Amino acid sequence: MQRLSLTQSLQQKLSPQQIQFIKLLQIPTAELETRVEEELEINPALEEGPDTEFEETNNDDPFSDEYDDDYKERNDDVDLGSYLNEDDYNGYKMQGDGNYTEEDREMPVANRSTLTDMLMQQFGYLNLDERQEVIGMQLIGSIENDGYIRRSMQAIVNDLAFSHSIFTDTNELETVLKRIQTFDPPGIAARSLQECLLLQLHRKDSGDPAVPLAIRIIEDLFEEFSKKHYDKIQKRLNISEEQLKKVIQIITKLNPKPGSVEGEDSAVQYLIPDFILTNNGGKIELTLNSRNAPELRISRSFAEMLDTYEKSDKNNRSLKETVSFVKQKLDAAKWFIDAIKQRQATLLKTMNAIVRFQYDFFLEGDETKLRPMILKDIANMIDMDVSTVSRVANSKAVQTEFGIYPLKYFFSEGIATDSGEDVSSREVKNILKEFIDHEPKGNPLSDDKLEKMLNERGYNIARRTVAKYREQLNIPVARLRKQL
Repeated sequence: MQRLSLTQSLQQKLSPQQIQFIKLLQIPTAELETRVEEELEINPALEEGPDTEFEETNNDDPFSDEYDDDYKERNDDVDLGSYLNEDDYNGYKMQGDGNYTEEDREMPVANRSTLTDMLMQQFGYLNLDERQEVIGMQLIGSIENDGYIRRSMQAIVNDLAFSHSIFTDTNELETVLKRIQTFDPPGIAARSLQECLLLQLHRKDSGDPAVPLAIRIIEDLFEEFSKKHYDKIQKRLNISEEQLKKVIQIITKLNPKPGSVEGEDSAVQYLIPDFILTNNGGKIELTLNSRNAPELRISRSFAEMLDTYEKSDKNNRSLKETVSFVKQKLDAAKWFIDAIKQRQATLLKTMNAIVRFQYDFFLEGDETKLRPMILKDIANMIDMDVSTVSRVANSKAVQTEFGIYPLKYFFSEGIATDSGEDVSSREVKNILKEFIDHEPKGNPLSDDKLEKMLNERGYNIARRTVAKYREQLNIPVARLRKQL
């Protein structure tokens, strides 16, 4: 027997305005101009420039409460219900973001040759038959951005059988692969780091006595070399320390990622500050980058269109569609301008809180003056959600007299000292890096030794925390830092 039941639930959903604000808040200054230009293109009700018509009566704010009342009053004069049924009205309200989605955005891409383009150009000079050409193109298509082929030869053999009805074996595949591995950049199409280094070494001048030694080390003693067991290598090859230094110098100059020379990820990123901080006689002054404050207004002629419909034929279907379009665009323009203004206010509110929290650092630029600070600290100061602060801090930067810093730089956990005070983990990382920079190269400091040295300085820190900070600084373990 079926039973019917009624359940009541409470769900929180974001409105179109909230979604638009979140999107605008998290994009950096460099992308804001592009976003504004896109909105200007798709929304004829939006214009660039200050709204001078309401400037005098509304304190330079074209969207103050008085303007909102005037905007609503003009719209209330028109009986929109006679033009739009309920379904039409609900439909346009769901499109408050100007029909804009993240998927619709087209990012500008520089016109440059990719790694695949370079390889295909060289591939054209090989004198191959039709069968070998298909095999070669399959191999080139298997090369990843860093220049390696990580798929097994048997998997590529299977691909050729299923996709091109070419039945081959790994021997024929490797014959074509050897030809491709002669392409530039050296080391391309390698299946492992060992093979990549050997491909590059075989192109070196064999007249240099260090080159054959380097080839032998990579071929026969690669594990010892990767673990930096130099004493074992020196003993196995019966060579002097000076000879070993020359060989290691040759190997370390090789490129472990040959595809990155012309890879897909070689675009240069420029950091544009969202805030500008100046020290005016010991007083910190914060301003928002002018590119974060575009002047936008609603098109007066577009807004006045609604006024003309009061005397129009309300039964005209085409007029009904026009009213729906005009109302949608006016609301979308209003929402967009409000979101831009809210973005500016949130950015300034958050950055002002960060400046107050880290005031001593911004006065002198001394990293030891940085206080431990987490997202929740700032969220509590400005009475906002942690996720909002995170969106501001994630992709924004500030220009100071000491350089440009990403906002994430100022957030760090605290470490207790012997005196009972909390210091920033960034300070501990700087001291840790200083210890490692001045360690004996032939006998690097272990994590245990680094822990003891930090404890002697008064920082209560465990060995696992030392290892975590070392990894965050991209510093390898002591064994891999060893040098001759």
